[in-house]
Amino acid sequence: MNQPNRNDVDFRALMDDVRPIDSVRNRADPGRPRLAPSESQLARRESAAAETDGYDFLSDDFVDLVPPFDPLAYRRDGIQQGVLDRLRHGGYDAQSRLHLLRRPLEECRRLLAPFIHEAYAHDLRSVMIVHGRGREIDSAPNVLRSYLAKWLAQFDEVQAYVSAEQGDGGLGATWVMLRKSERAKAANRERQQKRRG
Repeated sequence: MNQPNRNDVDFRALMDDVRPIDSVRNRADPGRPRLAPSESQLARRESAAAETDGYDFLSDDFVDLVPPFDPLAYRRDGIQQGVLDRLRHGGYDAQSRLHLLRRPLEECRRLLAPFIHEAYAHDLRSVMIVHGRGREIDSAPNVLRSYLAKWLAQFDEVQAYVSAEQGDGGLGATWVMLRKSERAKAANRERQQKRRG
């Protein structure tokens, strides 16, 4: 017997007792259809909603790119230029720092809002954000730096921000001045009243 015929005989012998599946039962049983989401699904939905609530107001739309050697500077109405200059020169201590170097843009967007809100909640006034920038003169504009300039202006808590001096990180770092919380204002008024006697 030649080899192909022998293989056919062996295959038939092996498959002799195999029968086709009934077409009625030819489906997996998915169980009863669920009318409501499970507890774990609800918990995951709540967790996902909570994660986006804190930073969802930060725009990820088109942004004008800031050239790599242009300093960032912004101040709200009522903030004096002297405050901005003092901030730029490191006249206020960095009470907290956020490092965003080499992180994806979406992760930076997700980390920024909790950082600002938590700093404000703890009555911090000056914080630093380290974001980096291109090293070469002909570097492409830093996308994160450009978005950061847009995002910081969207926070009600941010009074001003400015690029740091060379000793504090240069154009790769930004000082941020936060406004005083109501609790800090009340404590300040109380100190003033005690001093006046």
